[in-house]
Amino acid sequence: MKILALHGINLNMFGKRDPKQYGTTTLAEIDAQLQALGRELGVDVECFQTNIEGEMAGRIHRAHAEGVDAVVINAGAWTHYSWGLRDALAILACPIVEVHMSNVHAREPFRHVSVFSEIVRGQICGFGVDSYLLGLRAAVSAARAARAN
Repeated sequence: MKILALHGINLNMFGKRDPKQYGTTTLAEIDAQLQALGRELGVDVECFQTNIEGEMAGRIHRAHAEGVDAVVINAGAWTHYSWGLRDALAILACPIVEVHMSNVHAREPFRHVSVFSEIVRGQICGFGVDSYLLGLRAAVSAARAARAN
């Protein structure tokens, strides 16, 4: 089973960017934790980050062609306005779990809206790195349930 973890704009700056909101864990450390949990759960986790929206859409398109089993996505600010990424994600037939390190609902009003909310299985936010790990667990569970049906 293959799970794709997608990290959007500015997330390569985890560990340096606003530690009060995002902590001091780097993206490389998050990816390592996701891959370790993936091994524990018996799945392959591929991690991808870009600051270029078109590259993210291209990776989502490839995920469709590859038949990935689930996607965990933290699109960063794109979450709140990228209808293009929303449309790319909507192409996928697999479960999608949206994650955020910070509690987006306790922040600026523009962060309260996710253009992905209608197409994702669910959203996990506010738990720091654990948001990713909980998201991976949810994605694997949803993918296994989909395979069983």
